[in-house]
Amino acid sequence: SSRLYRLRNNHRISVAASSKLLSNMMVGYRGMGLSMGSMICGWDKEGPGLYYVDDNATRLSGRMFSTGCGSSFAYGVVDSGYREDMTVEEAYELGRRGIAHATHRDAYSGGFVNMYHMREDGWIKVCKEDVSELIHRYREGMF
Repeated sequence: SSRLYRLRNNHRISVAASSKLLSNMMVGYRGMGLSMGSMICGWDKEGPGLYYVDDNATRLSGRMFSTGCGSSFAYGVVDSGYREDMTVEEAYELGRRGIAHATHRDAYSGGFVNMYHMREDGWIKVCKEDVSELIHRYREGMF
C-alpha cells in the first residue's frame, strides 16, 4: 500500500501516514485472535519518525519502543543505560544488550540479535549475533 501511494502521488508516504495505514488495517482484525506488536520507522520531510502499532490498532509516536514477550527485560536494560549524548556505537551496544537480555529470557525469540540502523539515506544492517555468545561475554565483563 505504501508503494501504491508512491505511484499515485509521486513521492514517498510519510512515516506517520504509513503507521496510520497499518493502524487502520488492524481495526478490521479486532477480536479475530491476531497478536501483533510492530514498530514503523523511517525518515521523511519531518525527519526521523518512530511509531508503535499493535493488533488493537493502538498507534503511538515516540523515541524508543520495545515489543514482544521479552520487551520488559529490554526496557529495563535500555532505560537504565540510555543517555541523550550517546554515540552511535554506544547506542548500538545498548540496543544489542537490551535485545540480548530480552531474547535470552524468551525461549521463542530465535536466539539472535538482528540489528538495523534506519538512517536518512536508508537502513543498514548493523549485526547478527548469537545471544548465547553475547550473554556469556556480558557475564564475563567483556563489554
